[in-house]
Amino acid sequence: MGSTVDVVVALDGSGNYRSISAAVAAAPRKSIVRHVVHIKAGVYNEYVSIGSDVWNITLVGDGMDRTIISGNRSRGGGVKTVDSGTVSVDGRGFVARDLSIENTAGAINHQAVALRSSSDNCAVYRCAITGYQDSLYAKEGKQFYRECRISGTVDFVFGDAAAIFQKCSIIARKPLKGQANVLTAQGRERADGPTGFAFLFCEVLVANDELLHADFAVETFLGRPWQPYSRVVFLKCSLQGFINPKWWLQWEGHTDVDKMFYGEYSNSGPGADVTGRVNWPGFHLLQDAEAANFSVEKFIQGDVWLPATGVEFTPGLGQ
Repeated sequence: MGSTVDVVVALDGSGNYRSISAAVAAAPRKSIVRHVVHIKAGVYNEYVSIGSDVWNITLVGDGMDRTIISGNRSRGGGVKTVDSGTVSVDGRGFVARDLSIENTAGAINHQAVALRSSSDNCAVYRCAITGYQDSLYAKEGKQFYRECRISGTVDFVFGDAAAIFQKCSIIARKPLKGQANVLTAQGRERADGPTGFAFLFCEVLVANDELLHADFAVETFLGRPWQPYSRVVFLKCSLQGFINPKWWLQWEGHTDVDKMFYGEYSNSGPGADVTGRVNWPGFHLLQDAEAANFSVEKFIQGDVWLPATGVEFTPGLGQ
């Protein structure tokens, strides 16, 4: 695991705790030392809340297909979107690795968050984040996702964090009939805001079998502006061919497309052909110097804080 384990969670009682929530409740408060919780293989049907006073906690499983944290709270089930997360994190320095976090409410229940992170200096490594609408709420702070598998339908990566996704697989699922799939809904509110989503070296919008064999047509886009200054870039990604060639979608009821910043740089694959892109003032084909601003070093200052997490990362745009 690469870190000394402090406590073990196991459903069969062979660890220190039978639930993740119990292990989190017993974790030290405002710790400047990393506290590692090993979660043994199994399906944990619980809601895990990591409060603002729980710092530098690591949840490490036995593999993204073996350790699964599962919930089903949803807007359709009467829970506010912000409160629907299977795992909700407010404490800084959160790390998760080698596990899955899922929300199984289904497309019919609309907004249903799997992971909601408001953790600054948050790192998620080799994890699956699975849902339909609003799967990952990267709410705020500096965040880093590496070699993760993130899946959903509508706005399934959303929020106002400064987040980098590196070498991740982004997977589109079958939405409700009449819905479009939209990967991102980024919420930057100010022109000088430091936030945005940067996808580096990712495999973007792979269709799962359910979507490939859908009995109705589904349009799939890379993003829409949740807030006026929404910012999303795709750098050196492999893009699938079923993405709508426009790439970007207007938010319903909003016609202003001047303020957001949507960009691409040196992508590959059938979806990387720039013919047919939107002609919005906020869409950019990035030059080398502009693209470099979205590296781990420059965008989230990850070279300063990521080494202490033990999570692998590529600091620049070379690989």
